Amino acid sequence: MTENTKDQPQTSAEVKKTVEIKKEESWLEFASTVGLAVLIAIIFRSFIYQPFTIPSESMLNNLMVGDYLLVSKFSYGYSHHSLPFSPPLFSGRIFESPVERGDVAVFRLPRDPGTYYIKRILGLPGDRIQMKKSVLYINGEAVKRERLEDYVRIKNGRQEVFKQYRETLPSGRSYITLDMGYFPGSRADDTPVFRVPEGHYFGIGDNRDNSQDSRFPKSEGVGYIPSENVIGRAEFLTLSFDDQAALWEFWKWFPKERRERFFTKIK
Repeated sequence: MTENTKDQPQTSAEVKKTVEIKKEESWLEFASTVGLAVLIAIIFRSFIYQPFTIPSESMLNNLMVGDYLLVSKFSYGYSHHSLPFSPPLFSGRIFESPVERGDVAVFRLPRDPGTYYIKRILGLPGDRIQMKKSVLYINGEAVKRERLEDYVRIKNGRQEVFKQYRETLPSGRSYITLDMGYFPGSRADDTPVFRVPEGHYFGIGDNRDNSQDSRFPKSEGVGYIPSENVIGRAEFLTLSFDDQAALWEFWKWFPKERRERFFTKIK
């Protein structure tokens, strides 16, 4: 014969203790969820894709102020600069793949590693790079360029006109550049021959007369770009707004959005 029993009612102290245990478990679960999300974000940002926004016109008109883009971290392998805050855990690159001529790459500025720059890589290790009368020469050969219709825009109520060219590299890769014209004696239009050292790259902005790039010494421009300073390849645009609104300033997004640039591949 089995005797039926009833649960004894909990005292107020027991009920309070049970509630406190549940609250503690809830906070621990919330903290672990947040921690996991942060860890996933750090891994994604460090090893897969890192988001950036364009703050200057040095790559106009391929990249514009207010463009948001994703940079693939895995394209060229990893250096200690790939990690947040650049901890000096190792030197050189691991899983390295070389940058290809014509790639648009993001890198840490050699004189200030806390600053990110983006340029088109046109000089590889061992190359001889020179500008003569606004024309790019690689290893003594002029890069083919085709004159296109002018690029015209209105900025601050004024019309600006740029000469527009399509440059085609020996490999067949092509892209658009802007040029305000040839200015004799300009350090951007007439340069000495730059011999790119081993383990370095040479980057130039597509907006040729508005880019402090490898044509200028490290003290004032970019200089040669060390391989380990390269962060990754700019792959595609996600969003684009022409009033420089921050991504979280959603009230400024519309009607300033450039919808035709949303989710497009960077050439």
